[in-house]
Amino acid sequence: MTSRRNFISQVTALAGTSLLPTFKGLSSNDLHSIQQFSPSKSAQMMATDEDFWYQIQQAYTVSPQIINLNNGGVSPSPTVVQNAVERYNKFANEAPSYFMWRILDQGREPLRENLAKFSGVSSEEIAINRNATEALDTVILGLPLTRGDEIVLCKYDYPNMLHAWRQRELREGIKINYVEIDLPLENNDLIVQKYVEQMTPKTKVVHITHIVNWNGQIMPVKRIADEAHKRGIEVLIDGAHSFAHLMYKIPELGGDYFGTSLHKWLSAPIGSGMLWVKKEKISKIFPLIPNDKPNSDNIRKFENLGTRPFMIEQAIGQALNFQLAIGNARKEARLQFLKTYWTKEASKITKVKLNTPLKPEYSGALSHFSIEGMEAGKIESELFAKYKIHTTPVKWEKLDGVRVTPHVYTTLQDLDRLLEAINYLSKA
Repeated sequence: MTSRRNFISQVTALAGTSLLPTFKGLSSNDLHSIQQFSPSKSAQMMATDEDFWYQIQQAYTVSPQIINLNNGGVSPSPTVVQNAVERYNKFANEAPSYFMWRILDQGREPLRENLAKFSGVSSEEIAINRNATEALDTVILGLPLTRGDEIVLCKYDYPNMLHAWRQRELREGIKINYVEIDLPLENNDLIVQKYVEQMTPKTKVVHITHIVNWNGQIMPVKRIADEAHKRGIEVLIDGAHSFAHLMYKIPELGGDYFGTSLHKWLSAPIGSGMLWVKKEKISKIFPLIPNDKPNSDNIRKFENLGTRPFMIEQAIGQALNFQLAIGNARKEARLQFLKTYWTKEASKITKVKLNTPLKPEYSGALSHFSIEGMEAGKIESELFAKYKIHTTPVKWEKLDGVRVTPHVYTTLQDLDRLLEAINYLSKA
C-alpha cells in the first residue's frame, strides 16, 4: 500500500520538486503510481481528502485575488498544459510552415487514439476541432434534411445550437418541435415522456443536452435516445458540460452523434473541442468547412480547418494525462462533494432558492441559485464587487439567478467565502 507520505516522496523524486511539475511528462508507470494514492480509499472517501486535493490545486495558476466559480464557461488549464502550449508555440514559430505542417501535425493521430480510448470509441470516429459549437454545428448543418422534416429540441438547449437549428428552419423549411419542461426536475420519467410526446413519424433528429448549462440538470439521455431509436430517429448529444465531468463512455449514452468542448471540464487549452460520429454515419454528413470529398466516410474530413493553432491541439494530450492522473471516479466524486458542500448550507439561508436538483443522478458540479427580490445581474455584480467572486448570471426561461461552477482546484475556503457572500446578500 502506498501511503500519503510515500506518494508525495515518489512524485517529488520524479520532478525534483512538488507534484505540479510531475505532470509535465507522465509515463504510464507514473500515472499508475499517482492513481494508487491511498488505494484502500474509495473515490467517495478520496473526495474529502483535502491533502490529496491540495496537491491537485497546486497544479493550477488561478488568481488569488479572484474566486473563479465560472468554470462552466471555460476552465483554466493546469500549468503543465499552459507550458505545453507555450513550448509548442515557440517551436512552431522557428519555421511555421515546416514545424506546424510537417512536425506538429504528425501528433494528431496519437492524440486522436488517446481521446478515442478515453471516450470508449474507435479512433476512426473522433474528429478534433475547436469547441462544442463547431462540433455540433458540423452535424446540425451537415445532416441531409428536407422541407417538412421535424427536429425535437428543448428550450433549455444551448443558444448556439438553437440558433443553428432555427437557421435551417428559416432557410430550408424544416420544423422544430419544442419540449416544454420546467427545471429543476427530479423526475426522469416525466422528462422522457415530454420528449416522446414531441416525436412524430416525420421526426428525423432528437437533440439532447446531457447537462443543461443553465442550471446543471442531468438529462436522461440514454432513455430518450432509446425511445428515439425505437422510432427510427437519430440522436445528437451535446456533451459540452458532461465530458470529463461525469464518468461514462460515449456509446453508453446511446447517441449517433456527440460534440463537446475540451476546455471546460478536461481543462484542455482554450479553444479545443471534439466531435464523435458513428462510423457508418460519417459519409452522409457534409463537413462544416468543405473539402474535396464531402461524402467520404473518413472522420478527418471534419478537420479541414485550414491553418489551425497546432500548439493548442497538441497540448490537449497533457490535459488528458492530467485527467487520468486524478482518476475519473475521483474527479466526479470530488465535484459532487464540492456541489453538496455549499448547496447544503445555502439551502438553509432565508430568501435563497436552489434551482438545481441536488441528488447525484440529477446534477454534477453545476448549480444555480436565486435570491428573493434580486435579479440575476444584480446578484452576480454584487458577488464580484464586494467579494470578488466570479459567477455567471443566468436569466433563461423561468430561471433568474446565478450559476456556480467549482472545479478540482476550488478550495473549501473558496466555497465558505461564497456562503458568506450569499448570506450577506440575502439580508441586503
